[in-house]
Amino acid sequence: MARIAPAGGLMTAKRIPAMTSERFELLVQSVTDYAIYMLDPGGHVVSWNAGALRLKGYTQDEIVGEHFSRFYTDEDRAAGIPALALSRAEREGRFEAEGWRVRKDGARFWANVLIDPIRDSSGTLIGFAKVTRDLTERRQAEEALRRSEERFRLLVQSVTDYAIYMLDPTGRIVSWNPGAQRFKGYLPDEIIGEHFSRFYTEEDKAAGIPAYALACAENDGKFEAEGWRVRKDGTHFWASVVIDPVRDASGRLIGFAKITRDLTERRETQRMLEQAREALFQSQKMDALGKLTGGVAHDFNNLLAVIVGSIDLARRRLAEGQDIGRFLDNAMQAAERGASLTQRMLAFARRSELTFEAVDVAALVHGMADLLQRTLGPDIAIDTRFPLLLDPVATDPRQLELALLNLVVNARDAMSRGGRIAIVAERVEIAVDEPQGLSAGAYVCLSVIDQGEGMDKETLDRAAEPFFTTKGIGKGTGLGLPMVHGLAEQCGGRLTLASVKGEGTTAMLWLPVAKRTVASDDTPAPEAIASAPAGCSSLTILAVDDDLLVLINTAAMLEEAGHEVLQATSAAQAIGLLRDHPVDLIVTDFAMPETNGAEFAEAVAREWPGMPVLLATGFAELPAGTAMSLPRISKPFREDQLAAAVDAAARRAAERSEAEKR
Repeated sequence: MARIAPAGGLMTAKRIPAMTSERFELLVQSVTDYAIYMLDPGGHVVSWNAGALRLKGYTQDEIVGEHFSRFYTDEDRAAGIPALALSRAEREGRFEAEGWRVRKDGARFWANVLIDPIRDSSGTLIGFAKVTRDLTERRQAEEALRRSEERFRLLVQSVTDYAIYMLDPTGRIVSWNPGAQRFKGYLPDEIIGEHFSRFYTEEDKAAGIPAYALACAENDGKFEAEGWRVRKDGTHFWASVVIDPVRDASGRLIGFAKITRDLTERRETQRMLEQAREALFQSQKMDALGKLTGGVAHDFNNLLAVIVGSIDLARRRLAEGQDIGRFLDNAMQAAERGASLTQRMLAFARRSELTFEAVDVAALVHGMADLLQRTLGPDIAIDTRFPLLLDPVATDPRQLELALLNLVVNARDAMSRGGRIAIVAERVEIAVDEPQGLSAGAYVCLSVIDQGEGMDKETLDRAAEPFFTTKGIGKGTGLGLPMVHGLAEQCGGRLTLASVKGEGTTAMLWLPVAKRTVASDDTPAPEAIASAPAGCSSLTILAVDDDLLVLINTAAMLEEAGHEVLQATSAAQAIGLLRDHPVDLIVTDFAMPETNGAEFAEAVAREWPGMPVLLATGFAELPAGTAMSLPRISKPFREDQLAAAVDAAARRAAERSEAEKR
């Protein structure tokens, strides 16, 4: 660095000791991050430090005596910026600016420039102190940030399918993009500064939803919801809304980013799709109902024809004094077939309440031998193949009989020219769960094998489908195999079919092996009640049923069994009779208007504790919540079944009373 003459500047030889001046020079020369040098009053360089060499590329010998304007761009020199800088520094005592400067090699760098005037003790200008710092990296970073922000701004401003805007911490709008303008109808000048709650419905504002949304976003890091929003013109649209908190580097909340999408069209499309699905469902339901009506109505009409015709003939023959036994037997057989058909429908719907027992399959099949042979006719032979030892299965024996009968009848119908049907059973161990539905465990596979026409793949795939039948109109309900399938599912097994066109069909009913101990409870099943032995003494019984014909018939059966009967057509009427007459037992229907049988039984228990109530129902499965402790009998029932159920209910009540006395 060139020394300053003793008379120059603020620092003279008289005021600064030589050692201090040398130290100061060493200090300036040691600075490499700043270019620190001196100009004479005309702007020529008179000193040069290491920082100036590093920033500008000139050595001291190359630059001392040269005018400092060579560091400026051609544009700045043409504009007179160097002279302006010195003039302002002299006049105002300081000049500071940022701009492009030029290195020795012609490269440009962004500089922060500070120029201070240097005066002697008399105030005469003797030069300028110039400090320059290279801010190119900072400038590049700022420029990159600016470009990034500009790109982001252009991106947001180009989006028209989403409303993207920012809120301040209180919820007031501080930015607005074209998507927001398109959705909501407001121009930026109309909405910036307004609170975002104006987009919500009056109901949502009253419920505090806007404030809740911001609180959730701030506390949970995000708020997302769908709902109705309001446009400028007052119309509503269905929106998907996402709100995210915006925080500065220190984590302080500075606002919220809000993105809204108009989903009105999608919601309307979904609504129309749901309507179409509902219409399709109704169409399918009506189609299924038509198929059910076609099959079931035909079967029931046949049964009713037998019942009506038999009773009509019996009435005429009775008037003539002739035997009417066979006509009554025909009517009873037709009625029982109707009850069986109802059971098949309930089993298909999986609403049939099963009474699980350990059932010996071989004994059950042998016990049905005569029934099966009579059903199949003389053209069909039955072969049975069972191992000497076969584990019992856990199922309802009566439902299993019905299922086996269905499978055998299907096999017979497939063999129009007669043939042989094989009924085979074997124990099978399933090691792991199968994707077809069988869980790991021990099963008995009961198979019915025919030599009939067989089924092609399309028919086989639909064989267990409800209401599907190949027997022709009026010849089947299409509920046989679905009923068997429903029984297997309830037992924890399954029904599988294998068939080859022209070679026959094998129906395999998989039933889980019964455990050694069978769970039991104190509530006898309806079938168990029905088989209880008779022998109870004469009772005073209150019969309750809203169907007068059923009530009269039930009362007649009870009177035939030797009981005195009071009759009521509603729960309210029955309560009145109970208050006026002593009663030993109540037989009540379940499905009655206003107060059903279970509710009536609860009312009786509150006012007449210990009064036995027998529930008669046509439902295979009572609604959830119904008192399961009540003894029940299923409709339709015969006189002997009703008598046995009454005896069992009365005996159970007597035993409970004795136990309470003890």
